[in-house]
Parts: sequence; structure tokens; C-alpha cells
Amino acid sequence: MKETYSKAFVCLAAVSVVCLITSNLFATKLFALGGIVLPAAVIIFPISYILNDCFTEVWGFRKAMLVVWLGFALNVFVALAGQFAVWLPAASFWEGGEHFNYVFHMAPRVALASILAFLVGSFVNAKVMSRMKVASRGRRFGLRAILSSIAGELSDSLVFMPIAFIGTPVRVLLKMMLVQVSFKVLYEIVILPVTAMFVKKMKAVEGIDHFDK
Repeated sequence: MKETYSKAFVCLAAVSVVCLITSNLFATKLFALGGIVLPAAVIIFPISYILNDCFTEVWGFRKAMLVVWLGFALNVFVALAGQFAVWLPAASFWEGGEHFNYVFHMAPRVALASILAFLVGSFVNAKVMSRMKVASRGRRFGLRAILSSIAGELSDSLVFMPIAFIGTPVRVLLKMMLVQVSFKVLYEIVILPVTAMFVKKMKAVEGIDHFDK
């Protein structure tokens, strides 16, 4: 039987992939708020995990991982295309070369870190969400979304931060990891009512409430 994909699923998959690729580019900048240092990716990357929860809850683990693999492939493409752009000879009057090269020279390492981290984190997030849904018979979406995000974000940060910011002092790195996970989970808690409403609407529109038994 040929598998079909709804317009809603395709559109949300596109949004998820764009968020992932954009966050990789944003990750090349670190910003400071008081004594807290974080990559700028934290302002958009959590959306990928929120959507991952939606994919798993509405369409199931298999389709959630399809989006993850799609993000992986396109992320590699952007990193390679960026590297090729760096290699192109710059026009003599162009003054942006140093800044452009900084971002895209770093991008392959950030992309590698992000790809590995996103694969691990998204797998853990989707698997925990899926298993908890079956165990709870579909109840307590909010609790499942938060706990799966904690597991996924923690796994993600444990892989991403040491690779992307190699050479950063361990104390700073651990602090960044702790703050990043806390920020992302808090982000999801704040937006949870919207996520829950959106998931409920998607289930009604799609006529689907998938259980990975």
C-alpha cells in the first residue's frame, strides 16, 4: 500500500527543517545575558522539538523520524553548499568575506554537531513520547511533552555542545549546557497550551490519533 502524506504534514515538515537549518547558522553566534552565555540558536531551535512532539503525537514515531532524516539530509546539503561558496574567489570590492567565511567555515562543524545531536535528541524525544502515549493510553499530553523534551534536549546538548564549541572551558561548557536545556524546556512549558491546542486541532483535521503499538 502506497503511503500518503497530508498537506498539513508536508507544511509542518518544511517548517521543522527550516527551523533546524536556521538554528545551525544562528549557533555560530554566542550571546550573553548577565553571566549566562548561550548560542543564538536557542531562540528558534526549540520549535523543532515542539513540532517533533506534534509529529509523534498525531502521525506516530515513524513519520516523526522521517522528518528528522529529511532535516539531516538538507542540513548536510546547506553545509556543503556553504563550504563551496566559501571556496569561490571573492570579488575585489566585496568587504564581507571575513564575516561570511567565519559563519560558513564554522558551519560544517556546527552542522556535524547539530546533525548528530538532533538525530540522537529527536530519536529520544520521539521514542519517550511514543512509549508514554501508549502507556498512558493517550492521556496527559502536557506531561508527556515536557518529560520527552527534557530527555531529548538533554541528549541533544550532551552531543552538540562539546563538538560545536570544542576548546571552550569545561566549566563554561557545562554551564551553557545546563542553561540551554533549562531554557528550551521552559520555552516548551510556556508555549505548551498553544502546542496542546494545535495538536488537538491537527488530530481533528487529519482524523488521526496514532498509537505506536
